[in-house]
Amino acid sequence: MTGDRQHQSGRWSADGRHRKRLARACARLGAFALAAVLAACAGDQTGSVLTPAVIMVPEQAPKTTGRTRAGDEADHAKLVASFGGEYRAPAAHRLLTEITDRLVRVSDHPEETYAVTLLDSPVVNAFALPSGRLYVTRGLLGLASDSSEVAAVLAHEIAHVTLRHATARSEMALRSQLVSRVVADVLNDPVTGAQLENQSKFTLARFSREQEFEADTTGVRVLAQAGYDPFGAGRFLEALNRTMALKAGSGSAAEPDMLATHPATTERIALVTRAARRIGAPGLGADDRARYLAAIDGLAYGDNPGDGLVRGRRFLHPNLRIAFEVPEAFAIENTRNAVLGTTPEGSRRLLFDQVEATGDRSLEEVLRATWNDAIEAGSVENRIIGGRPAVTAISRGKDWTFRLAAIRVGESTYRMIMAAKGTTDPEPAFRRWLESLRPIEPEEAASLKPAHLQIVTAAPGDTVEGLARRMSVPDRAVDRFLVLNGLVRGATLKPGQSYKLVVE
Repeated sequence: MTGDRQHQSGRWSADGRHRKRLARACARLGAFALAAVLAACAGDQTGSVLTPAVIMVPEQAPKTTGRTRAGDEADHAKLVASFGGEYRAPAAHRLLTEITDRLVRVSDHPEETYAVTLLDSPVVNAFALPSGRLYVTRGLLGLASDSSEVAAVLAHEIAHVTLRHATARSEMALRSQLVSRVVADVLNDPVTGAQLENQSKFTLARFSREQEFEADTTGVRVLAQAGYDPFGAGRFLEALNRTMALKAGSGSAAEPDMLATHPATTERIALVTRAARRIGAPGLGADDRARYLAAIDGLAYGDNPGDGLVRGRRFLHPNLRIAFEVPEAFAIENTRNAVLGTTPEGSRRLLFDQVEATGDRSLEEVLRATWNDAIEAGSVENRIIGGRPAVTAISRGKDWTFRLAAIRVGESTYRMIMAAKGTTDPEPAFRRWLESLRPIEPEEAASLKPAHLQIVTAAPGDTVEGLARRMSVPDRAVDRFLVLNGLVRGATLKPGQSYKLVVE
């Protein structure tokens, strides 16, 4: 969470789909970050609120080789800023560039040029602009286990460019909008116009899903032609699927609905596996595992301390000099806009963010101004929490009860919101959460270090459980070690082989 309230987003995301808008029953709640955390309020969500957001990549004209499209630099700067800036890792960047060049030489348009940017984001993401700019997050590099897996992602994104998918989507969207507008405005038939608009949205979503399948199939072919293991695509998507399940805490990845812009990850795994089998048997092509792991040794993992850190149920922000602890059963994620949290079954949710508040406005005024739904009459209370002024209130929707607070710490004002589904009042847990908010001393802030990947070589007798105990992760260390290294339960380590650990 930063103070700039930028919108964090991405396209090859860990949930592989667009986060849906706030459901109609909760649509009046106001701020963007609140919409993200409460997006399931009316049962209109397709997954955990802890999944990353999704970027809407600008729809531009196809790239012209050797020329920079007007405005490309501005788009590039915005995208880089929305993902925390560029991440400096020379060895990893050199490898990404080499992989890209190798793929482009055997692609359908080898004359085109591409530039790869490594983004400082823990979100598992990659995307491309039609101009030939490719973007990969450090979160994606941390999840991949070898060069062929990363090459599969890049081949998929290059396929989107060579197949001119962005232009086709843009043309279809404009055509659909024009038809619905003509029917609604010119022919004075708004009902039919609205129906056509809904139909066009479904057609466009289905078209986007077909594009993803096409990019997957083309990507696997290019992957094999470049000499990489074509089964790397399936391995990476399987790791993606397992990451989704681990994040959700449910043991199985949630499936997107029929309007999701990306097919379900399980569908994609089946598709790319079939495509790889048509090329040859497993073991075909190189994976360059050892070189890949050497290139990402020391790569930052998880949150950037400057944007706040999640440590189990604790959130610490050294720049804002604040910390708090969420109640038991809550899992939390730090985004660039807010800290979001949910319980495994999704019946309770929370949000913490910073709001703008001038010194002459009361906390009650701040709370009312940032909450557009009705606040229950008589529920507003002025309180002192941990020596800091605060205002609390209650708001009740059709299906949810909300506990709200605005609290002032120094010169900054924060919102803390907890929602419970049904008639359950989240007050006891909400109170504990409020009372846990505290300032961080400079010494503690200075001691907070980012986690990073450490590549270790397995010795004879080393076990999965033994190496997992060395991991600096909040929970489920064995599961996280297995996913991070592309291993399954019951796997044995190979002496002399390299493995990834998360350490501080």
